[in-house]
Amino acid sequence: MTEILILSGKGKTGRRVAAQLDARGVPCRLASRSSEQRFDWYDESTWADAVRGTETAYLAPPVGPTGLAQAGRFVQQADGLRRLVLLSGRGVGGSGRDFAVYDGQLELENVVRESNLDWTIVQPAWFAQGFSEDFLRYDVLAGEIRLSAGTGGEAWIDTNDVGDVMTTALLDPSYAGRVIPISGPRVLTMTEIAEELTAATGRRIKYVDLDPAAHVAELLEHGLPPEDAEAVRDLFTVIRNHRSEYVSDGVEQVLGRPPRDFTEWARETAKTGVWEL
Repeated sequence: MTEILILSGKGKTGRRVAAQLDARGVPCRLASRSSEQRFDWYDESTWADAVRGTETAYLAPPVGPTGLAQAGRFVQQADGLRRLVLLSGRGVGGSGRDFAVYDGQLELENVVRESNLDWTIVQPAWFAQGFSEDFLRYDVLAGEIRLSAGTGGEAWIDTNDVGDVMTTALLDPSYAGRVIPISGPRVLTMTEIAEELTAATGRRIKYVDLDPAAHVAELLEHGLPPEDAEAVRDLFTVIRNHRSEYVSDGVEQVLGRPPRDFTEWARETAKTGVWEL
């Protein structure tokens, strides 16, 4: 078997896929701006070397319209690839659920569908690990989760479940040509998330509902580029509009087990010390 290429191989999903493949003795090649195999979405001169000698790839695209467009260009230029598993977003292209914020993701999905590749598209809900491995970790540490999600809910998913589904899709050819929506087992509002994290950490965590414009302003203060900050705001607008309050059964379909519940994830994550002051 040739090496499986993992694009954004040091990201939340990429490194989990790499760990799963390594555990199964499957060779893989991590490609990112800081890995041995250099790959930069915005430097097309790095693309050909990353793909050379591989037939299968896992693609986790960058955030924002420009990054998604670059990912589409990559798919169109990826000579030698035969198999591709794409990380997309739950609700992209779905009847009555697609928003303008999904336009870039839908365009990328369409490029993948129209390619000559054997493709699988996995559409996960928001990652629980956003609260432990991303900028929301600092909100938990500060005791205030500051988002513009309103009173809407989301079926948050453990990123380890995402990695397991992706790995199965990469290795099992029967998933070619399929779109797989996945989520956690239940919908939680941000107020309920704050309560779960309060119980897990033993410290008071509260949810502060921001106006969308104020949310963008705070993201800019944290160093996000304007395009990325606006994309994050728009994704939370989907939750704010109560359009993400449903559960998808893809984890059970692919793995034969239910997805991990947020309560269990938060309790186990707290033991790692990631939220200790």
